[in-house]
Amino acid sequence: MTYTTPDEFVTRPDLRGTFGMTSSTHWLATASAQSVLERGGNAFDAAVAGAFVLHVVEPHLNGPGGDLTAIYATAEAPDAPTVLVGQGPAPAGATREHYLAEGLELVPGSGALAAAVPGAVDAWLKLLAEHGTWPLADVLAYAIGYARDGHPIVARVASTIETVADLFTEHWPTSAAQWMPGGEVPREGDLLTNPAYAAVLDELVAAGEALGPEASRESKIEEARVEWGSGHVAQAIDAFVRTPHRHSSGTDHAGVVTAADLAAFRATTEPATTIEFRGHTVAKTGAWGQGPALLQVLALLEPLDDALLDPSTADGAHTIVEAQKLAMADREAWYGPGDVPLDVLLSADYADRRRALIGERASHELRPGDVPGREPFALPTMRTEYLPPALSEAPAGVGEPTVAAPGRAPVRADAADAADATVAPTEDAPATATAPPADRLAEPFTEPTGETRGDTCHLDVVDRWGNVVSATPSGGWLQSSPTIPELGFCLGSRLQMSWLDEGTASTLAPGTRPRTTLTPTLVLKDGEPVVALGSPGGDQQDQWQLLYLLRTIVGGYTPQQAIDAPALHTTSFPGSFWPRTWEPGGVVVEDRLGDDVIDALVARGHVVTRAGGWSLGRLSSVSRDPETGVLSAAANPRGAQAYAAGR
Repeated sequence: MTYTTPDEFVTRPDLRGTFGMTSSTHWLATASAQSVLERGGNAFDAAVAGAFVLHVVEPHLNGPGGDLTAIYATAEAPDAPTVLVGQGPAPAGATREHYLAEGLELVPGSGALAAAVPGAVDAWLKLLAEHGTWPLADVLAYAIGYARDGHPIVARVASTIETVADLFTEHWPTSAAQWMPGGEVPREGDLLTNPAYAAVLDELVAAGEALGPEASRESKIEEARVEWGSGHVAQAIDAFVRTPHRHSSGTDHAGVVTAADLAAFRATTEPATTIEFRGHTVAKTGAWGQGPALLQVLALLEPLDDALLDPSTADGAHTIVEAQKLAMADREAWYGPGDVPLDVLLSADYADRRRALIGERASHELRPGDVPGREPFALPTMRTEYLPPALSEAPAGVGEPTVAAPGRAPVRADAADAADATVAPTEDAPATATAPPADRLAEPFTEPTGETRGDTCHLDVVDRWGNVVSATPSGGWLQSSPTIPELGFCLGSRLQMSWLDEGTASTLAPGTRPRTTLTPTLVLKDGEPVVALGSPGGDQQDQWQLLYLLRTIVGGYTPQQAIDAPALHTTSFPGSFWPRTWEPGGVVVEDRLGDDVIDALVARGHVVTRAGGWSLGRLSSVSRDPETGVLSAAANPRGAQAYAAGR
């Protein structure tokens, strides 16, 4: 049996050149970053410029009140992939006891109680100071221009605002003032401005320039970091969150983040966690993120026949999904801010033991592994559905965030769709799911609580010198919590990935990082970076990236062929996003996978949800051939928003 041949049709070309390449989830960010390269900046200057533009042009997907994870390699040290940690910790007041006393069973999915300390801006400034070459004013000029003068919004921004319009007008009036000018929901193509955020960026530049013309570029950026953490921004956040406001629980609460929390945070860097797979080194974050789960899957798949690593076949899809379930079970049991035994979890012996659990039938259990000499953490409360007492209807469409193809949203076989979209499983007839009627295929769902399908952005840059960056900024999207009017942005909601259950690997605790889903990837070969890639998509980020790695490394696909190929993922583990439910045996597939493959998965006991033809995955990537110096880039066609550029 041979690996499936890639489709001859691709939605866009694999870009190739020798000067520099950029790919991101929005064309304005890509164009801004590429402009920096054209004007002599390096990949780090370009990435930071593009990232601040993403704050402005994808406000429904990320913001300055959110977080960031990146992996990069420099031309000077190409064999040392480094993780930029822009994930802020839980505030000092974010105790499990406080949340329980507020009547909560889960950390909310929206509202200031869900907010970790903002980490993205400080992390980007750190990267610029240490590896960039441009002054801060020049890097931020792109974002300041779009925020002050406006930019034409994409359809997804308008539709997201529309879904939360009632929430904004009834409970979050400061958000209505910013995102609904004149009290009206903006339409696709309307110019949207954010003068308050432009002023914040001006303040950061001014703080550095106040040091005088003799001060170094680095010292000016450092002064901007101090201003961010201890100045106007921190004070405004502190004052604003003291007023109770509506959370996704349907109840009102004040936030706990303080100016002192912001002042205490500094982004850091650390060596990447790596594993060898088919002659390549794959680099990820540590186990404070979900990245090592991808490495565990690669260890499980490494010795198998190529045919079992083909996502486009029934055998391959089944094997890949079952391997993902095992790795994600370990994520729930072991990953978090503490001492995670990655030396064991990534070892060949452990992979051999776990691989033996992959059978011919789909598992509907959460099966974490044992680590010799270590007491296992408690598993979280497992819920297939959840209804907060303050809500009269069960939320639908929440969980893993993603972006659908135009006109069709991904659907899941959850409680809200069960009546008309699922068939109860029996011993002889496993459950299946199909899309609901067209009139139910709306844009991001919302209850009147602020909980919607949020999402994430991604950005990859490689320059002619060999510097390469893969970055996934997220959080602080406009529906996360009320907009702080003096700042033009809101806080993130990353704390929803911490449990209030006692004794789990990721139980909420002050000062600890919530286990993030942000998981960019860097791939090296013979000590040189060759691919930077990533994707938005919450719990699906690494699942979709795995398909790319298998198809390019094992199947010989080009990057664009791999991005275009049909995708799938499993939901058979507790979701990282409120309300933290799971679907035993759940698999979501693009219809293009084919009826034969989908039917075969159903026959093996998978609970399959069809999500449309072009609905899963938002991958982007840049590549570099160290021998020839040829650079390349590819971008996702789904959602008609991502773009690659280069020459």
